[in-house]
Amino acid sequence: MKAAVIRDSVDGYVDIKDVELRPITHGEALVKMEYCGLCHTDLHVAAGDFGKKPGRIIGHEGVGRVIQVADDVDNLKIGDRVSIAWFYKGCGHCEYCITGRETLCRNVKNSGFTVDGAMAEECIVDANYAVKVPNGLNPIEATSLTCAGVTMYKALKVGETRPGQWVEVVGCGGLGNLAVQYAHNVFGAHVIAVDGNEQKLQAAKDDGAEILINRHDPDVAEQIQQRVGGVHNAQITAVTADAFTTSVNALRPDGKLVAVALPQGDMQLNIAKTVLDGIQVAGSLVGTRQDLAETFQFGAEGKVKPIVHTRKLSEVNDIIDEMKSNSIVGRMVVDFTK
Repeated sequence: MKAAVIRDSVDGYVDIKDVELRPITHGEALVKMEYCGLCHTDLHVAAGDFGKKPGRIIGHEGVGRVIQVADDVDNLKIGDRVSIAWFYKGCGHCEYCITGRETLCRNVKNSGFTVDGAMAEECIVDANYAVKVPNGLNPIEATSLTCAGVTMYKALKVGETRPGQWVEVVGCGGLGNLAVQYAHNVFGAHVIAVDGNEQKLQAAKDDGAEILINRHDPDVAEQIQQRVGGVHNAQITAVTADAFTTSVNALRPDGKLVAVALPQGDMQLNIAKTVLDGIQVAGSLVGTRQDLAETFQFGAEGKVKPIVHTRKLSEVNDIIDEMKSNSIVGRMVVDFTK
C-alpha cells in the first residue's frame, strides 16, 4: 500500500512509499482509508519537533471503513466507518483513563507519532478507541472533526463557555474556523475572530463571528477591552507565542486563556494582572472518545460544517508548503477513494 512516511532526514517533509502493514492482533481492526486531513501537528512530527520519528506514517485526521477485525473484537464489524484520531489509545487503567481524562494518560499512544497513522491506504486501529462516524455526517468533513473539531469543542469546554459570553478565537485556520462555529452554534456564545489573513477573517464572519480584528493591528487587546469589556475566554489556535501573550490582555476579570496551538517558546504572563484579575491559564489537549462522539453528532446535525478541500496523496508536500505559508483557508484532505 502507499503511505506518507517521515523522511530519514526528518526535514519536515514526507516520502510517498510502498509500505506493508503487520498483521492485526488481539483487539485490533484494519481500516481501508477513505480520507485523511493534514494538521499542523503532522508538520511538527515530520520536522521532529516532538522527537525524531523517521519512517513513521503520519496522519491523525483519518476516516475509513473497517475491512478486517480480530477474533475477539465485538464492538466493530466489517463495513463500519470509523475515525483515526491523534488519541490512538490510553493504558485504560491509570487515574486519567478512569476519570474521563484519558488524553492525559502518561502511556498514551498517538496516531502518526508513536504508532503508524492514517495518511495511508490502510491503517490499523485499536477497536476500543476507534470512534464510529455517524451515517449523517459527510466523511470528508468528518476528517476535520476528528482532530480540529474535537480539539476546539473540548477547548471551549475547558474555557467553561456559556451562552451569551464573549469568546476570542485567535487564528482562524483549520482549528479556528471550527472554534468559531462550535462557540457560536453549539455553545451560543458571541465570537471575536483575530487573524492576519482577510480571507480567513471573512470565513470566520460567515461562520458567525461578530467582531473581526486583524492581528497586525498594534492594539488588538485594547480594541477588545473597549468594545466588549474583555472576553470571558480566549482560544489560541495561532502558531505563534506572541498570540498567547497578547490574548492575556484581552481577558476580562476571571477570564480564562485556553492554550491549544503548539508554537515553540514561552508565553509571557503579567503576574499582577493574573493575580488582581483572577486570570486563569489552561492547556487543552484534543479530546476523549466521548468528546469526539459528541463532536461528530453536532456535525451530523449540521451545527458545524468544516471548510475542506480534497487533494491527492502525491500532493502532501505541496500542502505542507501551503500550510507553512499560511495560505490555506480550512483543511486540505487527501482522498484515497480515487
